[in-house]
Amino acid sequence: MSKTVKDLTAGTVGGIAQVLVGQPFDIVKVRMQTAAKGTYSGMLDCAGGILKNEGPLAFYKGTLTPLLGIGVCVSIQFGILESTKRYFATQNTRNGQGGPDGKLLTSAQLFTAGVLAGLGNGFVSGPVEHIRIRLQTQSNTHPIYSGPLDAIKKISAAHGIKGIYKGQNVTFVREAAGYGVYFWAYEKLVQREMAKKGIRREEIGASSAVLYGAAAGYVLWAVIYPIDMIKSRMQTDGFTPSTGQKYRSTLDCVRTVWRTEGISAFTRGLGPTLIRSPFANGATFLGFEMANRLLNSL
Repeated sequence: MSKTVKDLTAGTVGGIAQVLVGQPFDIVKVRMQTAAKGTYSGMLDCAGGILKNEGPLAFYKGTLTPLLGIGVCVSIQFGILESTKRYFATQNTRNGQGGPDGKLLTSAQLFTAGVLAGLGNGFVSGPVEHIRIRLQTQSNTHPIYSGPLDAIKKISAAHGIKGIYKGQNVTFVREAAGYGVYFWAYEKLVQREMAKKGIRREEIGASSAVLYGAAAGYVLWAVIYPIDMIKSRMQTDGFTPSTGQKYRSTLDCVRTVWRTEGISAFTRGLGPTLIRSPFANGATFLGFEMANRLLNSL
């Protein structure tokens, strides 16, 4: 099995772990981000309303799409990240940098690898999250879509591929900025422990992978949360003026939200995100690292 296939496989494991752990928090985040101001008094009010009105299974509404899609997304992220890291390691070895094997990458190299991973991921995460958000925010009593395949079929029939990729520009901005700092933070923490203890990457404990993943997740959301909110608004907006379109463009969305709801709208739903982040991102890196070690031992 080639290194790339191992990276993709391990990334898929990490992605599935992320969805299973983080999905209940994500639906609360999306509901709070996209609801009108004053709809919910807070995170617990939102979660309680979902539980009371829609039942416990509602917290996993739209899970099939991310379970398949995010598995692919995280697979792409780690596949591109690890390939780019190997490229930089080769360059470092030629230039006599980065230690004996060139693998001690600089911050700029790690950030660049993360940006490329994010952009590659964006081609899949954009439509996957769009469909998920449509399913998460539709009426429980009068749903427009019966499931992810029905949503894809109806949206593409009415609005073409452009409709499926609604909100894609802001998605690319979010992915590039977010995953640049995300993987930089994680890898620098790993480098720090390796240097401090004089150990190899494979010797880093599972608890460290979870802890560093959790820390990287907080760095990620500190950078991208306002961007993510705008993405959610764009992906729940109408497709045309006749179907309730509020925003002409991403910039128009930013201006409208700022003018009508104030700066607080850009952090609405942050609570469940901060609670979800350490668990989901810790699970992601734990799943990737453990799966990668297992595959490399075969």
